[in-house]
Amino acid sequence: MLQTPVPLPQPRKFGESNRQDAWWLQPIVVFLGLSAFIVYSTWAAFQGTDYLFTGGGADYLSPFYSPEIFGDSGHAIFGPKPEIWPAWLPFSPALLILWAPGGFRFTCYYYRGAYYKAFWADPSNCSVGEPKARSCYRGENSLPLILQNIHRYFLYIALGFIVLLAWDAWKAMWFEDASGVEHFGIGVGSIVLTINVFLLSGYTFGCHVLRHMVGGKFKTISDKPAHKKAYECVTCLNKRHMLFAWLSLFWVGFTDFYVRMCATGSWTDWRIF
Repeated sequence: MLQTPVPLPQPRKFGESNRQDAWWLQPIVVFLGLSAFIVYSTWAAFQGTDYLFTGGGADYLSPFYSPEIFGDSGHAIFGPKPEIWPAWLPFSPALLILWAPGGFRFTCYYYRGAYYKAFWADPSNCSVGEPKARSCYRGENSLPLILQNIHRYFLYIALGFIVLLAWDAWKAMWFEDASGVEHFGIGVGSIVLTINVFLLSGYTFGCHVLRHMVGGKFKTISDKPAHKKAYECVTCLNKRHMLFAWLSLFWVGFTDFYVRMCATGSWTDWRIF
């Protein structure tokens, strides 16, 4: 029988590809988008001020600072910064809680694929050469990437944050008048904080881990109506997981920016009614 030798594919050099499309555009956009958010959120977290707006009887708390465990505002659960806090260590209420939502996003299945490509070029895109050849591929089965499996535990915490942020959005719909009586109302900030909860909920409740927990772990789900319905709902959100990931990332940053601008007097929070 006639045999024709078939050459094995040779390793590609970094950036080498047969693709004719603009494969480099997506990782660049992801790199710029995530870098911009990291820079802004880090800066905002270290400020420790202007995260609460109470002008005009409003009560807008930045999501970067909620829940406020220690702080100077009336939202602080345990009061001001403890006296035992080291003088050399920077203090900000945001630094006490941002590790939780940050860890949830950092270990997210979508974001892993996004920043692996954008920051590590591992690879930059499908069918594109990596920076260097690897003798073996260990994936996320060894340190340090095996720690990404902690994502399910960050999910539990993230679900609690949704409840807290929803409460902040509800509080943002009550305005205190000159006599100290609260009245229901809507300001632009009320809408901004509510949209933030909606987008974060869409991202969180579309999580791959949650989808597995409510129904994916069962061999058959047709005989479990409650799990089947929950699975379908999470799947619906999961189909748009990337969209919610980016919209919620942008909006949570914008929400902090809006509260900050109002708190510094740079912007006016218009009351709709």
